[in-house]
Amino acid sequence: MNILKKSFKKSIWVFHLSTAACNNCDIEVLELLTPRYDVERFGIKLVGSPRHADALLVCGSVNAHAKPRLIEVYRQTPKPCLVIAFGSCGCSSGIFRGSYSVVGPVDKVLKEVDPEVKIVYVPGCPPKPEAMIEGIIMGLGAI
Repeated sequence: MNILKKSFKKSIWVFHLSTAACNNCDIEVLELLTPRYDVERFGIKLVGSPRHADALLVCGSVNAHAKPRLIEVYRQTPKPCLVIAFGSCGCSSGIFRGSYSVVGPVDKVLKEVDPEVKIVYVPGCPPKPEAMIEGIIMGLGAI
């Protein structure tokens, strides 16, 4: 078993980062913590620091103001880490594509820093909590 598979064998700790999101995706992320979805039963736990995270959950398109912060948070996350582009804006900049302040979706920005970054896409506006759970589990299985 290689180190990447071994590192994601147990529970996955996720750091939530919002980069110019409209907050619909953020509301759905909070829904995951309710007793109805209870993502901790799958070992998915939100943490308060990227230094403790195995994965980054990034909501929203990336604007010029948030780009340096996204890159800094990615660099602070221990490697190997999984990046989850959450929502249509995180996957493709959504309705904000072409806007003057948008520098790109999450994958474009992070591949400038690390071409080998592992990204899972969870599309939707906003995605349902079931889609996020399925996306994370499928992403872990694909690694």
